[in-house]
Amino acid sequence: MSAFALLAAASAAASLPQPAHAAPPAAAEAATSATARNGDADVNGTRIHYQLYGDPAPGKAPLLILHGAFMSGDAMKTLIDPLAATRQVIAIDARGHGRSGGVDGKLSYDLMADDAAAVLAKLGVKRVDVLGYSMGASTAIALAVRHPGQVGKQVILSGTSRLDGWYPQVLAGIAQLTPEVFAGSPIETGYKSLSPTPEKFPKLVENIKTLDATPFAYSDEQVRAIPGKTMVIIGDADGVTLDHAITLFKLRGGGDIAAATQGFMTEAPRARLAILPATSHIGIMGEVPAIVAMVVPFLDDAKPPMPTF
Repeated sequence: MSAFALLAAASAAASLPQPAHAAPPAAAEAATSATARNGDADVNGTRIHYQLYGDPAPGKAPLLILHGAFMSGDAMKTLIDPLAATRQVIAIDARGHGRSGGVDGKLSYDLMADDAAAVLAKLGVKRVDVLGYSMGASTAIALAVRHPGQVGKQVILSGTSRLDGWYPQVLAGIAQLTPEVFAGSPIETGYKSLSPTPEKFPKLVENIKTLDATPFAYSDEQVRAIPGKTMVIIGDADGVTLDHAITLFKLRGGGDIAAATQGFMTEAPRARLAILPATSHIGIMGEVPAIVAMVVPFLDDAKPPMPTF
């Protein structure tokens, strides 16, 4: 099987229902009650769909969740459910994806970030924490760069701040994708079941290919200037390079020499880095318990525990 066919097959698998072990036991009961209130925002004539889970929690910012390419807010449900048990969650269908319109136009991270900001403005939400996966992670960085007053903490899950943060072979594989590769897959059927323009799946494929062939880069200065705290999570077999993840971690304030020499931390750090073992770019969405166990303390600004020995 070619590289692009493998990528398509893996992408399709990402939208399949997750096994029971994909949700943390403590969140299982909450997951059954995490129902969404659906709405749409008109953003410059384009309908952007959102889902709202739960009510504002005292002392906790709402969490905005941004999905990856070819996905929708629905595809992030296994991650939304346990996180919605701890705080209000807002999920957006990106432009041209899911129930949102705009598939006829080109995609860019700046544009999708502005869409998210417009949805927050419609909801009257002044400030959110953000978790983005893959395409959504780069959108999360764009949102923090372009609308810093609206963003608190960021969780960058298998995403990049620049196009060359991906292995070139991954981008080459995406460039070869065709709509036919997805024929009959959950990706194609999911798009057709949700989209207001179900016949335009080939246009979505074209848009993603163009997005991943168009160089973009938020400068080191822009990334450093983001005001909130950041957690970077990738797999050790991710499409995102290890070098890029470490660079992003350092730009966001990671690599504190004082903490390293002291041997322990007395306060929550500005940046956190997690590299999950035996985990690919698609496989990371099967690691929900591990992700939630790390993300919740980060969002809560929990101080790292001291050892008991």
